[in-house]
Amino acid sequence: MSSEPIADYALLSDCCSAALLSASGSVDWLCFPRFDSPSVFGRLLGQDAGFWSIRPAGACSSTRRYLGPTMVLETAHTTPEGGVTVTDALVLGDGRRGHDLGADSPGTLVRQVSCSHGTVDVDIVLSARPDYGLSRPLLYAEDGGILIRAGSMVMSFSTAVPFQLGPDTAQARVRLRAGDVLGFALHSRPGADGGPVLWSQTDITRRLGDTVQGWSSWSGMHQNYRGPWQDLVAGSGRLLQALTYYPTGAIVAAPTTSLPEVTGGTRNWDYRYTWIRDASMTLQALWVAACPDEAGKFFQFLATAAARQLAAGEELQVMFGVGGERELPERNLAHLPGWRASSPVRVGNGAWNQRQLDVYGELLDAAATLPEYLAELAPDTRRFLADAADAAASRWRSADHGIWEVRGEPRHYLHSKLMCWVAVDRAIGLADILGTPGRVRRWTAARGQIAASIRTDGWSPAANAYTQAYGSDDLDASALMLAIVGFLPADDPRMRATIEAVEQRLTDSRGLVYRYRDEDGFAGEEGTFLLCTFWLAHALALAGETQRARDVFDRAAGFATDLGLMAEEVAPDSSELLGNFPQAFSHIGLVNAAWAISEAERRSRGSGGQQR
Repeated sequence: MSSEPIADYALLSDCCSAALLSASGSVDWLCFPRFDSPSVFGRLLGQDAGFWSIRPAGACSSTRRYLGPTMVLETAHTTPEGGVTVTDALVLGDGRRGHDLGADSPGTLVRQVSCSHGTVDVDIVLSARPDYGLSRPLLYAEDGGILIRAGSMVMSFSTAVPFQLGPDTAQARVRLRAGDVLGFALHSRPGADGGPVLWSQTDITRRLGDTVQGWSSWSGMHQNYRGPWQDLVAGSGRLLQALTYYPTGAIVAAPTTSLPEVTGGTRNWDYRYTWIRDASMTLQALWVAACPDEAGKFFQFLATAAARQLAAGEELQVMFGVGGERELPERNLAHLPGWRASSPVRVGNGAWNQRQLDVYGELLDAAATLPEYLAELAPDTRRFLADAADAAASRWRSADHGIWEVRGEPRHYLHSKLMCWVAVDRAIGLADILGTPGRVRRWTAARGQIAASIRTDGWSPAANAYTQAYGSDDLDASALMLAIVGFLPADDPRMRATIEAVEQRLTDSRGLVYRYRDEDGFAGEEGTFLLCTFWLAHALALAGETQRARDVFDRAAGFATDLGLMAEEVAPDSSELLGNFPQAFSHIGLVNAAWAISEAERRSRGSGGQQR
């Protein structure tokens, strides 16, 4: 298993699959050809589950960065004898198709080593172990590379230098001198003729350049936010785009599974799927950070995957596979010990069939943020959005498992009621676009009923705050959403009291926010949630407390890695990042809080116009 800190990993993406690359130069996580495919390299979760390492043979110091506005990683290694730079990317097209970031060769990982000065011996070790490490492939030398066979899976490895082939590992040591450039490529699929794909050194250099150009072109066309923390917002926008599955428009919550919320604990979940909640919130954050031109594609994806459920009177499923798969049964991989012995390692996610009523609100809230895309949607997709509002109007009185997917008895969670209110509120404003003016009266009645219920049953006099669930005095950071979605003005006395309660009684000694502190049935104390800390900054900004908002924002943003990536949580007893990584939720919170602070400061200056 990997002992490297989660924060030491970088992300590579081709908007189909993802790789995690350690600071020491090892690809310890790679799923081909989709985000949720079984891993080819899985050392992140088990020592024998595969990796691909490129690094100097001796001692070295290293620095790394993303190359300009891209998801192409550049790592510089310096030794006493010289220096080499390794450039890593999952291959994209060159961006000449405008906003299109689809990979021309999906499932190709390229790594190129160049020697800047002196002489450096470089070790390359390739240990592919498909199916989460269960398969031990056979390796065959080919002219220009290596053929890798593991059951029905066939991969190929392009190389211009010979490798020593073992039972399931290829390794080589090469001496590079100033000016030398050497490239390698791992291909997940056979060629059109069924044979191995093998690229020349010219091919590798060209496709690496195409990928740099593709990301740069996309960033140049789409990233126009101007405001505080501009670099962090831009980086978060690219990261959120990198979690988009281009073929369908689905958006994953994170590219990993089972990175724990508690080191050595059992809070280990598979996040490589599309939650309606997370994906809808991602679209809203991209509106700020990157102009989500594929919003219509996402709404169409959901309509295709879920419209029949609503039409049949069923619950809207809360999550799907990136191809629209509905059943995501959860199982344990007992052969993997997990990151730092955090087990079990899970694939699939048992929350797929939970009732989570808040998803209706997140979906309609995203649609209301992006109305310019709705008019172009097919009629059945617009009907799906209207049916989602109907479902919220008819089901809001039900108990559910809530935003945090608690695996206990359903409860009447305040956040779920609130997001049902959001669903009908936004649908009322979208009625003409959706072609459903006849439903407005029903939605308006439901909006009033839900609002009255929240004001009466969501408030706890004992806590002097809106709380986690009806009849509970327990605080929950999700109550901050009352202001963020516009249910209450942030300067409403009860809203101010709730903000103060969260800031004073739901934070750790560093001022980072827990999502809640009551018992949830799982062992171990989880960390503070970066998303919730950004929510607090957001709510403070809406209340006009811009300096306090900035202070809270900076506390959370200070846990971004050297590459600007954020995990889900911060450990309660250290500053270590925990949870699946990088985590869309945290980047969503960062983008939205930065925008809210920017707008609050603009209003306080009395200037007109929007910064975006």
